[in-house]
Amino acid sequence: MVGRAVWQGLLAGAAGVVVMTLGEKAEQRLTGRPDSHVPARTLERLAGLPGRQSPLVNRVMHYGQGAVLGVLRSVMAQAGLRGPVASAQFAVVRLTSDQILENATGVGAPPQTWPRAELVVDLLHKTVYAFATGAVADALAARSGPGPGQRHAAGRPARRTDAGPLPRHQDHGR
Repeated sequence: MVGRAVWQGLLAGAAGVVVMTLGEKAEQRLTGRPDSHVPARTLERLAGLPGRQSPLVNRVMHYGQGAVLGVLRSVMAQAGLRGPVASAQFAVVRLTSDQILENATGVGAPPQTWPRAELVVDLLHKTVYAFATGAVADALAARSGPGPGQRHAAGRPARRTDAGPLPRHQDHGR
């Protein structure tokens, strides 16, 4: 499962970044908002590079972080956490990842201190990323059949307190 989750996640995350970036560019044309250089500044701080804010470093961080985080969404899908609820959960992870890196490096500030319009735009774009990444990760994982969580739910319909793990033999081959 791990090898499959890695390559599928990198693919799903990259697809999610492309969709998010297309949305960002369309939004920027409508609003006149300039490109953000926060990804470049964050990567430069993390890597100890001089602060040049180059477009290449910006793209490496923007696409790289999205692709790598896609691996987590793929693991979720492989485990059986699929669909819109899983993508909404993943949106929180995506936002949290950004905030940890940006705040730990001193490049960013906590979102509650941002102008509301800026916060709404960021939340919108990261949610688009999470749902696009989720759609690809879910589709790729579905090719392998239901995940363990989905098999568990099918074997124990309706949530109840006595529902324990499924017997081990039902998990073979997955």
